[in-house]
Amino acid sequence: MELPRKQTRQLKLGSVRIGGGAPIVVQSMANTDTRDVEATLGQIKRLHDAGCEIVRVAVPDETAARALRAIHDASPIPVIADIHFDYRLALIALEVGLEGLRINPGNIGERKNVEMVVDAAKARGAVIRVGVNSGSVEKRLLEQYGGPTPQAMVESALGHVRILEEHGFYDTKISIKSSSVLNTIECYRLLSQRCDYPLHLGVTEAGGVLRGAIKSSVGMGVLLSEGIGDTLRVSLTAAPEEEMTVAWELLRALGLRQRGPEIISCPTCGRTEIDLIGLAQEVERRLRTENAPIKVAVMGCVVNGPGEAREADLGMAGGRDKGIIFRKGEVIRSVRGQEALLAAFMEELDKLLVERRDL
Repeated sequence: MELPRKQTRQLKLGSVRIGGGAPIVVQSMANTDTRDVEATLGQIKRLHDAGCEIVRVAVPDETAARALRAIHDASPIPVIADIHFDYRLALIALEVGLEGLRINPGNIGERKNVEMVVDAAKARGAVIRVGVNSGSVEKRLLEQYGGPTPQAMVESALGHVRILEEHGFYDTKISIKSSSVLNTIECYRLLSQRCDYPLHLGVTEAGGVLRGAIKSSVGMGVLLSEGIGDTLRVSLTAAPEEEMTVAWELLRALGLRQRGPEIISCPTCGRTEIDLIGLAQEVERRLRTENAPIKVAVMGCVVNGPGEAREADLGMAGGRDKGIIFRKGEVIRSVRGQEALLAAFMEELDKLLVERRDL
């Protein structure tokens, strides 16, 4: 089954294409001090290795803005400057070569300041993301709609976009986020009906790894299944690298994109006679940095394991006295003891990975 995709206008952010039928782009935000170039680049490299395709960095002052040149020049992926309140920081970011800005036109001062930023972005071919959160809706709209409702947030976002349009700027993408999953879904549905700009999806302030992954997957999963969304960020109160795992598994689950191994494992039950959870965790750790699109199964039942994971490229299933290793449902090894099973499985896994790298 192939999901629909809304046709939005296409933008080019450095080497990355956004919208217009391009693959959905995965992005994140560094949580390092941008003034610390070495630390920021180290985190950007880790994010890139984990599958991040665009990274945003905070720009709180001029020192951070000046550091962007070194970050941009050494980054393996396009860098977006996150600007609030001071339009001059946006001008510096563009001057040193950044491909994109994230701004809220309503908080960077007078109209002439916005126009200077827009002129600079147009001259350099940069993309601007207009971002509105439930906490940044203008007072007049809060009064008109009785709070930061989806309708108020959409009006706020489109009002900011009109400022750019009036100055002849259309290389825009929009984000409109709430910590409420249902409000986020409604916001993007309304926004998608009213414009053809690329939309950046996210559920803001989603929480830690477990709660944040659930909220983000529900909210963005519903929207993506309806064809809405061109880029996304899974916002977690955790190391940014953790966001990549959730983002790619979300896209894989919807059949939209695939990156790296897929791991199938059973939830265990009273019939399980080995430490399946421990085995699964070891396999996940081994595959964390692998990019090969293989399917791996870790099962707790010798009888049903191969059948339930018949399409796996490689799998294991364990019982009390022995475990088996199978490829595409066919048993290739039988091993006694859990440690021996894990060692043999890792050996076969290494063989498979070498094979796939040589293709």
